[in-house]
Amino acid sequence: MAATPIKPLMLLAIAFLASVCVSSRSDQENPFIFKSNRFQTLYENENGHIRLLQKFDKRSKIFENLQNYRLLEYKSKPRTLFLPQYTDADFILVVLSGKATLTVLKSNDRNSFNLERGDTIKLPAGTIAYLANRDDNEDLRVLDLAIPVNKPGQLQSFLLSGTQNQPSLLSGFSKNILEAAFNTNYEEIEKVLLEQQEQEPQHRSLKDRRQEINEENVIVKVSREQIEELSKNAKSSSKKSVSSESGPFNLRSRNPIYSNKFGKFFEITPEKNQQLQDLDIFVNSVDIKEGSLLLPNYNSRAIVIVTVTEGKGDFELVGQRNENQGKENDKEEEQEEETSKQVQLYRAKLSPGDVFVIPAGHPVAINASSDLNLIGFGINAENNERNFLAGEEDNVISQVERPVKELAFPGSSHEVDRLLKNQKQSYFANAQPLQRDS
Repeated sequence: MAATPIKPLMLLAIAFLASVCVSSRSDQENPFIFKSNRFQTLYENENGHIRLLQKFDKRSKIFENLQNYRLLEYKSKPRTLFLPQYTDADFILVVLSGKATLTVLKSNDRNSFNLERGDTIKLPAGTIAYLANRDDNEDLRVLDLAIPVNKPGQLQSFLLSGTQNQPSLLSGFSKNILEAAFNTNYEEIEKVLLEQQEQEPQHRSLKDRRQEINEENVIVKVSREQIEELSKNAKSSSKKSVSSESGPFNLRSRNPIYSNKFGKFFEITPEKNQQLQDLDIFVNSVDIKEGSLLLPNYNSRAIVIVTVTEGKGDFELVGQRNENQGKENDKEEEQEEETSKQVQLYRAKLSPGDVFVIPAGHPVAINASSDLNLIGFGINAENNERNFLAGEEDNVISQVERPVKELAFPGSSHEVDRLLKNQKQSYFANAQPLQRDS
């Protein structure tokens, strides 16, 4: 009787520890990997771009709980500026590389922050902000997790200043309202605040649309003097505290929660930061050395969206068969699946710009073929526990009592204990299995 509830855990553990022969899925059939080409370009010109990842729940029905989360990637060249705008979504912004000055506007206040790699900040929905790359040489790369507040999975941005393809939000008002609001004639308002918008043709070719994207001035070049003016009074993120209620905090401001010579795992949870608590999200940054392995583990509650920022590697995720099937399956098929679930190995190659999703309860292991850096956003972070299935410390399997080991595994409890003690490392280890003499 006691062994029955343990069996799902044991099956998952065996899939990693004993190399159970299960079929694997290619990248195309693997619903958990989103290659970099699954980003759609929203804006692009010679100064940079903004890209949006496809909706998670369009890939697989297993991501239905992610339908209101979107991932955006920003990139800009040195001494450029993303013009002021706001979006109907809460944002968690993480700087991946480069140096930025972020300015956040309120009705009676303005705050500017100098940001560097690892700096993280929440921007509430409707916050007007602008972002400058203040470096002379390095590109700025920023990752945003967006949580729309109007329509699930859809976000809309509003520009203070217009472009040919997206007018200023002010131009949407009638002339009478604008004249009354600014207490001046419309010609003056149009001259100072609005751009003349060309009538958009009803039928545009794909070539024309691409040309328009390249001509948009959402990202503009700025002078060194303008950058200095924007950044001179800006505050820097705290390197000592992660508890800021509104300012930026750095993912690496505290010691890693897991660390050894093979890798480091930094994480900020809602318990440590009010900004993340409001959204029930954790943020982490993981470094894995070349030739090293993040040992098999799973999250009890959190769904983790992971982006590869640097390096290459492989990941293996254990799920169940048919998790790559789309949302079109009817209830009868779903009921049949419930009676025939089997362990399934999903694996994929990882390159910079790739995104993968780790659902709650799905064990994962990550192997670095070169120095690898990952940024993760954990949804449903409150009360989440990360359970390792291998390693000397925090190995959940080692907590199974001796009588249950005898019932759950083919080997004796003594053999199980001896096998678990073979790994002297915790959390990260050498990716090459121990070579034994024949």
